[in-house]
Amino acid sequence: MKRIARFTSLCVVLVVVAALVLPTGARAEKEIKIGVLYPLTGGAAAAGRELRDGAELAAEIANTAMADINMTMAQNAGIQSMGGAKITLIFKDHEGNPTLGADLAKKLILDDKVDGLLGCYHSSVTKTVSAVAEQYGVPMINGSSTSPSLTERGLKWFWRTTPHDTWFTKDLFELLKGLTEGQAKGVKAVSQKDIVNLASACEKTEWGSFVSELIEQFSKEYGFDLKKSLLYAKEAPDLSSEVRSLKASRADVLLFASYTSDAILMIKTLKAQKIQPKIIWGQDAGFETPEFQQTMGEDIVGILTRTVFLPQVVKVKPVAGQVNKLYKAKTGNDLSGASARSFTGLQTWVYILEKAGSTKPADIQAAANAIEIPGDQLVVPWAGIKFSTSGKEIGQNVLGSGLIGQYQKGSDGTVGLEIVYPFDVATTDMIYPFPKW
Repeated sequence: MKRIARFTSLCVVLVVVAALVLPTGARAEKEIKIGVLYPLTGGAAAAGRELRDGAELAAEIANTAMADINMTMAQNAGIQSMGGAKITLIFKDHEGNPTLGADLAKKLILDDKVDGLLGCYHSSVTKTVSAVAEQYGVPMINGSSTSPSLTERGLKWFWRTTPHDTWFTKDLFELLKGLTEGQAKGVKAVSQKDIVNLASACEKTEWGSFVSELIEQFSKEYGFDLKKSLLYAKEAPDLSSEVRSLKASRADVLLFASYTSDAILMIKTLKAQKIQPKIIWGQDAGFETPEFQQTMGEDIVGILTRTVFLPQVVKVKPVAGQVNKLYKAKTGNDLSGASARSFTGLQTWVYILEKAGSTKPADIQAAANAIEIPGDQLVVPWAGIKFSTSGKEIGQNVLGSGLIGQYQKGSDGTVGLEIVYPFDVATTDMIYPFPKW
């Protein structure tokens, strides 16, 4: 009995010593569970697959030391401040449905016991999911939803890495203004009267409605005439009447906010009705997915889209080239705005967890509010990641920025995006006006 008592005492001592030696949070966490909500089926499934692939690659790099990738998280195998704990991603398909998204978020929190959330692409879904996260005090990182209002609610458990649509829409009007000033590479100054008449068609969702309002706001500020502003039901089976209305407006510039299936249908219908504007611009989303490019082929040459990443970024950011090589080997495609932002969202989770040294929500919250990731660590061409903690926007990354790309046909006959804005980093001459169908 004395031997048993001594053995028991020794075990207690060893447990106490281990508890003192191991970093906070490493005692229980051999894995860190992040719930990830994306649209893996439905009209935005193509983008959802890219988002999933980007997050998976970031987790793979974080969990497996890759010395040839020049970012801090690739040098470690797991979260070092938590004893090398590995990240496990639990994916859920919200189908673009805000109610389903909220239900799935509750299941991830209550049943899967996740340590945090990542998602959700659709701003409408992000709105409901972040409300659930706020209710339960669970940290959520958003990498790809761009409705400005998401960071204007004063939430304590929500942080957004991507720039939002106010910035992106202003970029569009700066491009139009620059065209009239002769700043666009390869294009002589365009008279404003040639591009003064605008028309927009945006899907009637949280995101599309905000984009529509921003287009109206900036049209007035920059002296353009918005002839027509349409909101249509997402995943519409037919857009003929909307396109006829756009045609009747006789607009010089057509502006869209559409997810993949709608973007494809919109461009097909524009071509069928032989509408010939001088400029076509899409607010990213469906206008940048591989499915859009593969389906439309050369019909999209000349179309502009806002984004945060284009393959040409690898020319100026070596780390982007290193990660893009891995992504292309994994998927067969280059990184896009969707996949690069989901990669960056999960990467942000890694840096926050490393700084927190714990999965306790309060520790993660403090780390997120104090984090500053330098731009040389990111695949996207941003100055870095640092979240606002006061003012109108809470939890918004203040160091992000956008690009505008244009589909052009390369010397090898393939169609891809070239950077045309900002003008000082343009990779080729801009095509103006939009070519005839």
